[in-house]
Amino acid sequence: MSNLLEVNEVSKSFGDFKALNKVSISVNKGSIFGLLGPNGAGKTTLIRIINQITMPDSGTVHLDGELLNSKHIKDIGYLPEERGLYKTMKVGEQALYLAQLKGLTKAEAKERLNYWFERLEIGDWWNKKIQELSKGMAQKIQFVVTVLHQPKLLIFDEPFSGFDPINANLIKDEILRLRDNGATVIFSTHRMDSVEELCDDIALIHKSNKILDGKLVDIKRQYKINTFEVGIHSPDKEALQKELSQKFEVSVAHFKTLEDDLKLSIKLNAGDKPNDLLGYLTSKGEVSHFVELIPSVNDIFIQTVKSN
Repeated sequence: MSNLLEVNEVSKSFGDFKALNKVSISVNKGSIFGLLGPNGAGKTTLIRIINQITMPDSGTVHLDGELLNSKHIKDIGYLPEERGLYKTMKVGEQALYLAQLKGLTKAEAKERLNYWFERLEIGDWWNKKIQELSKGMAQKIQFVVTVLHQPKLLIFDEPFSGFDPINANLIKDEILRLRDNGATVIFSTHRMDSVEELCDDIALIHKSNKILDGKLVDIKRQYKINTFEVGIHSPDKEALQKELSQKFEVSVAHFKTLEDDLKLSIKLNAGDKPNDLLGYLTSKGEVSHFVELIPSVNDIFIQTVKSN
């Protein structure tokens, strides 16, 4: 899979403050890339550089094989965390105006807007003013305006802010559909559950430096701790726990089961396989729960940031 976006050793300072320090990322075509980091890490600065709102002090950015330049503005759709709609303008009038700024004719813009307004069931908002809409309703309009010109690269910064769970799920499905139809997405958020659901690859920026990147599945595999949550039914739970503690690294686990089972976290010994553990457990009782503890993106985020 080729890269749509290549950021190569980009640095940016504001006075004495180093916002980015030789940061490099590669974003595959047709993928969703999670750009993560604590507040003030440098994510927004990098997004602004990709959007040519500000320029890097050093380093390069390439879009689809070409050095980033002004003609690429039409190839990028950007949904910023701070929304920028004109509150006193009518929804339809404003959407048409913004679409034409992105190079669409009025006829093209109206046709595509009709499609999206129907798709998101917001057709009756056309003549409303932005100030008459809730934050979530205005967010839908901004989302439509961002994707309307069908750009190669979509950048969503906290796209679910202000949405209730139903509409957040609706927009999540639309982002996945856009990806499946060929769009490339950079997704920046503090909602790690959304990263789990959406992202193919991630990069973590902390204190102006990239400290982690790669395929999400590979990163999760790297942070595995070979530990399993186990529920096992036994008439003498205390004796079984003591026996297991002599053979494995064991701690009490907290999860819900239908039965009053012994609940433990058990770490595999070096060289052991999951089937070895499962076979041993079934020889000791009825196993009702056996789940590998895979680190969440949230766990990896906290662990990596704290260690850097």
